[in-house]
Amino acid sequence: MQIKSFETTTIEAKRFSKTGERMANVKIENNSAITQISTGEDGLSNVDFRFTANYTGLGYIKIEGQMTVSEFSAKAIEEWRKTNNLPVDDANAIHNAVVSTCMVTALIVAREIKLPAPMPIPRINMQKKPEIRPSDGVEVA
Repeated sequence: MQIKSFETTTIEAKRFSKTGERMANVKIENNSAITQISTGEDGLSNVDFRFTANYTGLGYIKIEGQMTVSEFSAKAIEEWRKTNNLPVDDANAIHNAVVSTCMVTALIVAREIKLPAPMPIPRINMQKKPEIRPSDGVEVA
């Protein structure tokens, strides 16, 4: 399966708190969902998706869009039509593409409306190298 195109169609974001208002222990939940799959021409399929970042009691960011995917098996399309589920490998590929692309957009939107980053920001902790003192060496008799 290959992703041929990726398009964002909707971005919706809302912050419930006022500027400067602090909330302790904000829980951030990220979720991606496949909302629809339709077969197109030339063996391509259109996959509609939704990505959400929910900030408990603080706000949300919702991104919707569509991607074009090639090489979906007939079995995968049939399984989707019957159960609204995809085979694990296909689902993993779709959800990873959605999360990795939408997370960058959500990060920028969160900064604009003053919400915390929807993912943990790496913390850099530079350690000072210990000084080697002449008395720290091996004692020779």
